[in-house]
Amino acid sequence: MALLELTDAGLYCPAGRFHIDPWRPVDRAVVTHAHADHLRWGSKHYLVTKAGETVTRTRLGPGYVIQTADYGERVTLNGVAVSFHPAGHLLGSAQVRVQRRGEVWVVSGDYKTAPDPTCAPFEPVRCHLFVTESTFGLPIYRWESPEAIFAGVDAWWRANAAAGKCSLLYGYALGKAQRILASVDPSIGPIYTHGATEKLVQAYRDAGVALPETKRVSDVPGGRKRTPGGGWAGALVLAPPSAHGSAWSRKFAPASAGIASGWMRIRGTRRRKAVDRGFVISDHADWPGLRSAIKATGAERVWVTHGSTAVLVRYLREQGLDAEVVQTRFEGEAGGEPGEADAGPTEPEAASE
Repeated sequence: MALLELTDAGLYCPAGRFHIDPWRPVDRAVVTHAHADHLRWGSKHYLVTKAGETVTRTRLGPGYVIQTADYGERVTLNGVAVSFHPAGHLLGSAQVRVQRRGEVWVVSGDYKTAPDPTCAPFEPVRCHLFVTESTFGLPIYRWESPEAIFAGVDAWWRANAAAGKCSLLYGYALGKAQRILASVDPSIGPIYTHGATEKLVQAYRDAGVALPETKRVSDVPGGRKRTPGGGWAGALVLAPPSAHGSAWSRKFAPASAGIASGWMRIRGTRRRKAVDRGFVISDHADWPGLRSAIKATGAERVWVTHGSTAVLVRYLREQGLDAEVVQTRFEGEAGGEPGEADAGPTEPEAASE
């Protein structure tokens, strides 16, 4: 019996009788993190990291049975040992280590190897089989250092402030927005948030993550009725991508709009998105990160999911590994990182916030 198998509900452990990041409601879901393409509604029982409990409850809402475990803590499910290990993707994100009779498989979920002040850093886990994402599994995807990336964001914000403009920056409301907040220079000006973003910023604060002061746009007196340029000049406004081009976004004019996404690495993406600046900020591993992470596991077998799977599989086979593509239901979409197309209950606010 294989330790894990792919079913119509996602990855399933037949011996332990649990699913990992199931695509539809199941009896027991072991969840790597709270993005909507990994955390689905309707399961009877959830097992998540202690660090991710606050954002998980925020996303699911009341009434769900949620069990938590610390990183490294072993939970036995029907004789199968399960433990969480940091994935570095966002607050509470984890790789799931599954062990039975000496066989160890690890499901990485989504991960990045770059440092992030809002979550625990990626931790390599030795295993026999490693399930890896490949969202940015092409050699062209190589990220700059976080210091260089956010120096660019700060310079853009300062220039806009000097020109009397608002800086409107779009990024996923869970994980991306908080990383931006923790990394920019708050002395440049006030920071405002869309309601969908603020809800999850508050979840991070409730979990103990230190973030600079923000104010929800709709809580600003007269904010909805301000005339163009009235009061927003010099501010940084963080909003989900779904707010781009909406009536809500037009209140900040004159403004410079930017998008934070790994897809901005491709020339022409910024132009197609109709924004002024594209910042290459991703919460996924780049090509060197994927290679180094896989190598560190010592795994002889690798299952590759999401993104440019064929390219990564070919590379791994050239390195002598037994690698294959495993198709998943949620593959993301070009121009938006996985989760952005299905961001859950907070996103509809984009049209009315």
